[in-house]
Amino acid sequence: MSTTTELTQAQSDYDDLRGKGLSLDLTRGKPSPAQLDLMDGLLATSLAGDWKAADGTDCRNYGGLEGLPELRSIFSEFLGVPAPQLIAADNSSLALMHDCIVHSLLSPLPGSSSRWIDGPAAFLCPVPGYDRHFSLCERFGIEMIQVPMTDEGPDMDVVEALVAEHPRVKGMWCVPKHSNPDGTSYSETTVARLAAMPTAADNFRIFWDNAYALHDLVDQPVVLADLLGASAGAGHPDRVFVFGSTSKVTLAGGGVAFFGTSPDNLAWYLKHNGMRTIGPDKLNQLRHVRFLGDADGVRQLMASHRALIGPKFDTVERILQEHLGGTGLASWSKPKGGYFVSLTVPDGCAKEIVAKAAEAGIALTPAGATHPYGDDPGDRFIRIAPTFPSIGDLEAAMVGLVTCVKLVGLSHLSEASNS
Repeated sequence: MSTTTELTQAQSDYDDLRGKGLSLDLTRGKPSPAQLDLMDGLLATSLAGDWKAADGTDCRNYGGLEGLPELRSIFSEFLGVPAPQLIAADNSSLALMHDCIVHSLLSPLPGSSSRWIDGPAAFLCPVPGYDRHFSLCERFGIEMIQVPMTDEGPDMDVVEALVAEHPRVKGMWCVPKHSNPDGTSYSETTVARLAAMPTAADNFRIFWDNAYALHDLVDQPVVLADLLGASAGAGHPDRVFVFGSTSKVTLAGGGVAFFGTSPDNLAWYLKHNGMRTIGPDKLNQLRHVRFLGDADGVRQLMASHRALIGPKFDTVERILQEHLGGTGLASWSKPKGGYFVSLTVPDGCAKEIVAKAAEAGIALTPAGATHPYGDDPGDRFIRIAPTFPSIGDLEAAMVGLVTCVKLVGLSHLSEASNS
């Protein structure tokens, strides 16, 4: 079939799509209502008359900046942080990252006499990456330097050269397991190089956002190397800030967030955070302890999540393969976990595809959101978030999306051949 014939068919298919009056949403990686229903037992957990933690702490009262020890013990294994070096906070790991940036801007970090605000500050940003990380940097005027991703994580040749040469590079964003959005997990070699690399800044920190530590979709889960331990072994014990949460494990709006790091970093954080809060919601933490029980309870819960979202990732893969496989119009990630699929289209097509989808009633994350300042230089990456919609809505949205990919991709091919 000629490109002209294919383009005519693609235009006809798109016209039919617009006529359906769809209203579908693939924008954010949210748990579905069925996943939230798994938490009915958590919501039903009553603490009336039984509000004391294992160590006798009255969870109704002030204090306990570190959070409940029993909850920290449950998640220590999953986040790769010794329980004494892990704190349990309120519901948002993003808030913890925000606070770590603020404290680093205003107060010297352990091992340094200067603050980030005392000179120019920059972060390394692996791309494609997480838009909310980039928004934090933009909010605080921190320069963002793009680093390309490889199959093993960020391009370490680029990373090592930048951190060794430029003292303004104060931090680096990392989503090390099932990265948002392409699903990449960092290799042992990448983790070892991150731990050992020399840095020009004595107050450099890796923001290790292990958001998908528990979110595996395969029988043989990815095992992530221990960056915190490796950094200590390489003589850089204070290099790593580890973040995680139960936002996609229990309740997105009512979970627990975690922060893990070296003893010196932890003392620094607690000192400054003690001016911001008198303690986290320990009652919510106690409910989590009683609902989850132990690490095996978390694993059982995650198996239930996988049963609900695994078929959705299968649906995305099937539709992309059926409609775009072998066409040369797109490639896509096949994640072993996490919450996203990354769709890569020909140069200069992503924004137009997203716009066409919006015209047809299919909302996607804005093209460019995967890059700092919303600027994807090649205009190539589209993030697909399949977890929230029903299977029926997801299938309709994906069929609509591939229709838009075909129309825009074939249009560009036609223009190129006629130029």
